[in-house]
Amino acid sequence: MLKYLPILLFVIISCTGQGQPKAITPNPATSKTGSIASILDHQIWAIYQDTKGHYWFGSNGRGLYQYDGKNLTLFTTKDGLVDNTIRGIQEDHHQNVYIETPDGISKYNGKQFTTLQPISDPSNEWRLEPNDLWFGYNANDLYRYDGTNLFELELPRQDLVKAYGLGAGGVPFEGNNYSPYAVYGVDKDKEGHVWFGTVTAGAFRYDGQSFLWFGEKELSTLPDGRVPGVRSMIQDKNGYFWLSNFHSKYKINPDLPKGYEKVKAVDEVHELLKDRIGYFNSGLVDTEGNLWMTTYGGGVWKYDGVVLSNMEINNETEEVLLICIYQDREGRIWLGSNNNGVYRQGGEGFEAFLPGR
Repeated sequence: MLKYLPILLFVIISCTGQGQPKAITPNPATSKTGSIASILDHQIWAIYQDTKGHYWFGSNGRGLYQYDGKNLTLFTTKDGLVDNTIRGIQEDHHQNVYIETPDGISKYNGKQFTTLQPISDPSNEWRLEPNDLWFGYNANDLYRYDGTNLFELELPRQDLVKAYGLGAGGVPFEGNNYSPYAVYGVDKDKEGHVWFGTVTAGAFRYDGQSFLWFGEKELSTLPDGRVPGVRSMIQDKNGYFWLSNFHSKYKINPDLPKGYEKVKAVDEVHELLKDRIGYFNSGLVDTEGNLWMTTYGGGVWKYDGVVLSNMEINNETEEVLLICIYQDREGRIWLGSNNNGVYRQGGEGFEAFLPGR
């Protein structure tokens, strides 16, 4: 029987569509969009700062918050949002904001929400354009949005039995996408190539022409049955990629049979992690090139190229269960949690963020 890690467990719901393009569907909304809120929800799974400087906070079931520096506004399905459970927030070059949910993708133009309708067709082409947006939720594998159409795409299938020694499944919960190729994370590297992390089919890099597959056993179902998923892919100062774990890191090398080299990421990782599992659910590279990673119940980890250090995040009564990490335009790092709202970097540590204070 599969075991599931207590780290960020994304809910991916499969979506089917017609083979012809569909227009964006306006969502019914009240005459007034959004309502004034006084505090953030205690479960915040997504954080984003748009080009206007406004902050967006996605909750785990209670809607979407926007903070303009003075006012905190809450948007829900009553305002046209497709779902109140938020899993990702992005912005296009026209300053439209996109919200990923288990029930679809909402587009917000500053006035109203509309729902993107996917094109599901085997002939959909893979492309890599600078302004494309990529989404992993509510798709069989993933979506590419070119500003007009939302294309549902399929990752190239691999011999998972040969790679892992067993059949790899997805997350067998009712209503979820059980495919091992369900995308749990999307990131871009310094060269603009896009990376996809899956639930149990490893990780893929797409350079606009071809795919490079990382089919290592540590990127699939673990020997004890746990399924961490590849949720975050970040590139360090030396060009190595960290694929959601502290055990190994990878560097692209076309001269090798697999197309990459794999080395140990951190020495004495077991001593550092103690009884914690060596996987992170969210990560980023700061303006100085340091890696920052969050673990559920394990605090924040920082890697400066030599040393991996840890900082616990606690309130007065319990350990804060971290979900996401984000760096804003001023260089400050933000943390979203599953039990105590949002924390913002200040001084040598992090402090609870209370809008308007």
